[in-house]
Amino acid sequence: MRIGLYPGTFDPITLGHIDIIRRATTLVDKLVIGVAINRDKGPLFSLEERVEMLEAECAGLSKATGVEIVAHPFENLLIDCARDVGAQIIVRGLRAVADFEYEYQMVGMNRQLDKSIETVFLMAEAQHQAIASKLVKEIARLDGDVSKFVTPLVNEKLLEKLGKALPDELPNPA
Repeated sequence: MRIGLYPGTFDPITLGHIDIIRRATTLVDKLVIGVAINRDKGPLFSLEERVEMLEAECAGLSKATGVEIVAHPFENLLIDCARDVGAQIIVRGLRAVADFEYEYQMVGMNRQLDKSIETVFLMAEAQHQAIASKLVKEIARLDGDVSKFVTPLVNEKLLEKLGKALPDELPNPA
């Protein structure tokens, strides 16, 4: 069985993440979504909330593709997480050249730690290349519309977390 690991903080999961997950299912029999517990990043959503959103968003995709998709929180080295879940492949999404430079360094370090685990890069589809969770959160905080970047469920959770009204709950100006 070919097992892949797609790591990230997913704070929150975006359409770009979902695109990479969907495409990664064509490469593996099981896809583990490694949800990083990264205290340095100060996530908006708790680990439990991020896992819950991932599971909700991936349930239909798993059913449609026949690939088992599971969320797996981790706080250790990525390469150790890959070993823990039995992954032969680490899947990384790329949006821009700046992503590649950072990821290239990470691959080199991971190869030094375990040559048996390969890293595969998937380029984000053009319409998703600018999407970053950090920017989505900032746009939402400043009352911008993020519905083009996240699913309706995530949009609702994000607005709720920020104490913002959903568009249909906005007061009538009349």
